[in-house]
Amino acid sequence: MITDVIIPAYNEEESISKVILDIPKSIVRHIIVCNNNSSDNTKIVAEQCGAVVVDEPKKGYGGACLKGMDYIKSLEVKPDIIVFLDGDYSDHPEEMPKLLNPIINDNMDMVIGSRALGNLEKGAMQPQQVFGNWLATCLIKMIYQYTFTDLGPFRAIKYPVLMEIDMQDKDFGWTVEMQVKAAKLKLKCTEVPVSYRKRIGVSKVSGTVKGTILAGHKILWTIFKLI
Repeated sequence: MITDVIIPAYNEEESISKVILDIPKSIVRHIIVCNNNSSDNTKIVAEQCGAVVVDEPKKGYGGACLKGMDYIKSLEVKPDIIVFLDGDYSDHPEEMPKLLNPIINDNMDMVIGSRALGNLEKGAMQPQQVFGNWLATCLIKMIYQYTFTDLGPFRAIKYPVLMEIDMQDKDFGWTVEMQVKAAKLKLKCTEVPVSYRKRIGVSKVSGTVKGTILAGHKILWTIFKLI
């Protein structure tokens, strides 16, 4: 199966090379870094490491991911699987086969890398992140009857399924939108435990009070608006 990787990145010049170099190249075709209006050398470093870089000047996590998807849509040969992961080196790219195996071997539609089930380094997630994930996944289970333990960014999904989901969110609601829509469509989803470490640099979301409040509001709003 052809696998492409999408990495949204905003000012990640210190970490993006580590992320790219740790991706198992034998199982990946394209690594697409979505440069989200970075003011540092994220784009230059990513290109030097062999990634395809696309620019999304308007800030927004989901918007950056959508820009990466636009690039893939332009390719003559489409991938079978898309993997999403962050550019801050909090995820462990070398664990990618764990996410791909359930799709390749068990015909799953989507696989979430669960930090809640895996090896979570102390201090890697703020208390508000842990609580927010717990609340959101509880609401998804209650409303949509689908069980998730995390809204983790490290995830793999079949490309045709991703197109069917029709992602729209351009900022904080990206991950939860994907999972809620998967639940509504009754897709075959599973989770695998993944490792998670302290990110390089300061989080643009959980690292500020404003970012935390905005992200929490958007996640809850997305869960309820899609009912």
